[in-house]
Amino acid sequence: MRVGQFTETLLPVVDGVGRVVSNYAQAMGQLCDACYVIAPQQVSLYKGGLPYEIVDYRSMPLPVSPQYNAGMPFLDTHYLHRIANVKLDIAHMHSPFIAGHEAYRISRHQGIPLVGTFHSKYYDDFYQITHSRTLSKIGNRFVIGSLSKCDQVWTVSNSAADVLRGYGFKGSIDIVENGTDRKEPDIQAAQLVAERFDLGQKQLLLYVGQMNWKKNIRRILEAVKTLVLQGRDMRLIMAGQGPHETEIRALSTSMGLDGVVIYTGHITDPQLLDGLYTRADLFVFPSLYDNAPMVVREAAALGTPSLLAYGSSAAEVVRDGENGLLAEDTTSDMAERISWALDNTMRLKEIGMTARATIPKPWEDVITEVLSRYEDLICTTQRIRHCKTRRRVHLKKNTYAP
Repeated sequence: MRVGQFTETLLPVVDGVGRVVSNYAQAMGQLCDACYVIAPQQVSLYKGGLPYEIVDYRSMPLPVSPQYNAGMPFLDTHYLHRIANVKLDIAHMHSPFIAGHEAYRISRHQGIPLVGTFHSKYYDDFYQITHSRTLSKIGNRFVIGSLSKCDQVWTVSNSAADVLRGYGFKGSIDIVENGTDRKEPDIQAAQLVAERFDLGQKQLLLYVGQMNWKKNIRRILEAVKTLVLQGRDMRLIMAGQGPHETEIRALSTSMGLDGVVIYTGHITDPQLLDGLYTRADLFVFPSLYDNAPMVVREAAALGTPSLLAYGSSAAEVVRDGENGLLAEDTTSDMAERISWALDNTMRLKEIGMTARATIPKPWEDVITEVLSRYEDLICTTQRIRHCKTRRRVHLKKNTYAP
């Protein structure tokens, strides 16, 4: 089987979709005849020693989100020459935009099936940029149009499927979860984190993700300020970058949280990230935007429980007080749940161990399911094509000139 993964993001851009595609490609490059990742060029993209091949096209940073790149593959003659020599059995789009259009073009040109995964709440993205409900609905129709061209549409959770149906998608939806492999807590990396950020024995909250208001970051800062005013001595590490990083830093300064909140910027070292998860007492992620965030699973894989917002898509995997904590999307309730967690460290560790046992799904299981679905779809497509060919031949034989 020769597989093509079409995406707008790939490592070193550390976002959920990029990590999913990287894990897909890493496994499929070893299990399949060939795996190709088709994506816009990244400045620091490392291509050596990978089990899959990257076919990239010229791109430029997006003005609103400079950590992301966008390109025009149909204007890149070098890319067009390379991709013309790539023969695939199936194409998988992880974005409905430029990458999705290219996946559709290749699938139609080569006569192969196309899978599309709905990863994100695109309406929220459109609205954040345009501040227009009308334009956001138009953008949504574009997303639905792209996914409607696919032979199969997947989402990463049941709540994500509900979101997609709410956007107006009428087709069949399959749930294919993302994976996360369980890890042993990296105590040495945790000690390095404590030294690097001068944590001492202080209790630690951790956020990992984009520095973007849509992640409900204001709620985290407000809750921490409440706890600091109550006399709590702790630290909050904010790991990541994004379009609103300057504004977020300014807000925490205006709240008097300098020295309490630590910003790490973009983290590309996986050991450092594992050390942060291991050292943290609680992972705080009150986002109402994310569908099935990888970071919650990554925290659980190292035994770190998460605090999420009731009713959020991210909370689908959490049972409050068993394998994670849930709070109402209010500053007071978030602060109260964090306070309880930091006062009940033994119980919090038990919750973390239950999270580790119940939330991560090994990538091996995910990839096995994905490849099985690919094979079934390829076989179905070939049978349909064969039947159509036989029907055309039959009709031709039984057509007589007047």
